Amino acid sequence: MTTQETDPAMPDTRTSSARITAVDALRGFSLLGILIVNIAFLASGYRMAGLAEPAFDAPIDWATRWLVTMFMENKFYLLFSFLFGYSFTLQVDSAVRQGRPFVPMFLRRLAGLLLLGVAHAVLLFPGDILTTYAVVGLALLALRRISPRTAVMLAILMTALLALGFLLLAALAALGLDTAGTVSHGATEAIKSDAALGGPVWQIVAEHLRKLSLIVVLRVFFQGPAVLAACLIGFAVGKLGVLRDLKAHTKALRRLQWLGFTVGLAGAYVYTQAAWNGTMHKFLGEAVDLVTAPLLAAAYAATFLRLLPHMQRIGRALTAPGRMALSNYLAQSLLCSLIFTGYGLALVDRVSPPVEVLIAVGIFVLQVFYSHWWLRNHRYGPVEWLLRYLTYWRRPSQTYQSRHSTPAA
Repeated sequence: MTTQETDPAMPDTRTSSARITAVDALRGFSLLGILIVNIAFLASGYRMAGLAEPAFDAPIDWATRWLVTMFMENKFYLLFSFLFGYSFTLQVDSAVRQGRPFVPMFLRRLAGLLLLGVAHAVLLFPGDILTTYAVVGLALLALRRISPRTAVMLAILMTALLALGFLLLAALAALGLDTAGTVSHGATEAIKSDAALGGPVWQIVAEHLRKLSLIVVLRVFFQGPAVLAACLIGFAVGKLGVLRDLKAHTKALRRLQWLGFTVGLAGAYVYTQAAWNGTMHKFLGEAVDLVTAPLLAAAYAATFLRLLPHMQRIGRALTAPGRMALSNYLAQSLLCSLIFTGYGLALVDRVSPPVEVLIAVGIFVLQVFYSHWWLRNHRYGPVEWLLRYLTYWRRPSQTYQSRHSTPAA
C-alpha cells in the first residue's frame, strides 16, 4: 500500500509531528486490518473462489469468517484508498512549494507503483491493489483541479452507480441468468488451485496469472471505481485541510461515528449474511455494502483519530509500520506465501480461519518491531526508498545526517 502523508512512500516531516503520528498510526492500524482480510485469500484457493474451506466447518471457523467479513472485509482497503487521495493533495502542495514540475514526477511514481504491483500480483498475490492505485492515480491527476465539493459529489455518484450495477446483477440472477462472476468456478476449480499453489514455483506463478485473467472484470468494474471514490473523499479532506486540526472538527467526527456505526454496521450485517446465500443474495449484499462500507470505514477512522491522544503508546507502536506500509504490505504477502504456498511450507488449506487470524496478528507484531528497528537508522522503508528513487530519478539518502535531522519531503 502506498502509505505516507505527502507521498505514497515517504513522510513529509515539515508538518507537525502530531499530525504525522496520527496519519501514520491510522495507516498502521489499517495495515493490520488489510492483513487479517487478505490472509484468508492467501491461505486458500477456496476463498479466492468465493467459497468456504470445506475442511473447516466448526462453529469457531464460521464465527471467524463471519466476524472478519462483517467488521473488516471491504473496509480497510477503503481507508488506505482514502489516505492515498489525501496524500495526493499534499504531494501537489509540496511540489508547488519546491517549484518542482508535479506531473512528470507523479507519473514516474505511478509507473513505479505499477511495476511493483505487477510483480506482486504475478509472484505473490493476485489480489494486489498497487496496480489499481497506479491507474486510479491517473484519474486523480486529471481531476486535481476540481473543488472538494465536486470531488465528494463524484464519489457519491460512482458509488451509487456501482450499487445499481450490482442490483441489476441480482435481478438477472433472479431471472435465472448465469451471473456467477469471474472468480467463483466451484469446488473443482478450488481444488485445482490448491494443488497449483502447493506446487513448484512455475505452477504458483501460472495459477496467479490464471486468477489475474479471471478477476480483471472485477478490478475494472468494481474495485477501481470503489477505490477512486474513496480517493476522491480523501482528496476533498486534504483540500479542506480537515486533518490539520482534528479538535476543530470534533463535531463532524462524532457525526461520522454515529452514522457509520449505525448504518455501516447494519449494512455490514446484511452483506455478511448474504455472502454465503447464493448469487442473487450475494449481489444484493454487495450493493448494500458498496453504500455502507465507506460509512463504517469512516467511523473506524473517526474513532481511531479521536482515541489516539488517549492511547499514545499504541499510536507510537503503529506509527512506524504506517511510515513504511508499502514495504510491510508487500512483506505480508511474501511471508504468507512462504507459509501457505510451495514457496515454503505449502500449508494451503491446512490452516483454520482462527489460526489464520492469529498468524496475521503475529506477522503484524513482528512488523511493528522490525519497522521501529529499521527506522532508527533509515529515513524510509526499503521499498519506499526504491519508489522515491523512481519518483525523483536520483538516489535518495537513506541515513540521517545527524541525530536531529529529518527526512526531506
